[in-house]
Amino acid sequence: MLFFGLFLMGGWAVAAGALGYAVAVLVRIWPQDWLRQHGHAAVRLLVPTPAYLRFDVALAVLAVLVDLWLVSGAIVFGADGIFTEDWMGYPGMTDPTGQGYQAAVVSVLRTTAWWTFGIAVLCRCWITAGIQVSVLPLAAWWIGSFETYYT
Repeated sequence: MLFFGLFLMGGWAVAAGALGYAVAVLVRIWPQDWLRQHGHAAVRLLVPTPAYLRFDVALAVLAVLVDLWLVSGAIVFGADGIFTEDWMGYPGMTDPTGQGYQAAVVSVLRTTAWWTFGIAVLCRCWITAGIQVSVLPLAAWWIGSFETYYT
């Protein structure tokens, strides 16, 4: 629980630093070619240039950090009277307004995963798309498996 609390409090700063790095990479590669010049049209579109691949890697790292921050926030806010997992310790008073919290968190994580996956595919960021389609749905499944006071 302490890990998730610390990551929630400091995660925004780490994610902001990763965002700054991703923007710096984007600014550096801006004047370079974003599409390959030779080969079949489908290959030129699907296989990124090395400069664009560096941006995709920076964006994927940013996506992982933001995903971990989002999951940490869901766990920290749900630990106060909603989730009853043994590793969380005593969860506190039962919160009757938290009945739909777990379902809402799972829905938000899945929706975020598919929207960010779609945007990454449209932008040809294949590594970022793979990260988004694997990390957030697994986190949603994990949070959905928690015991709650209401199940």
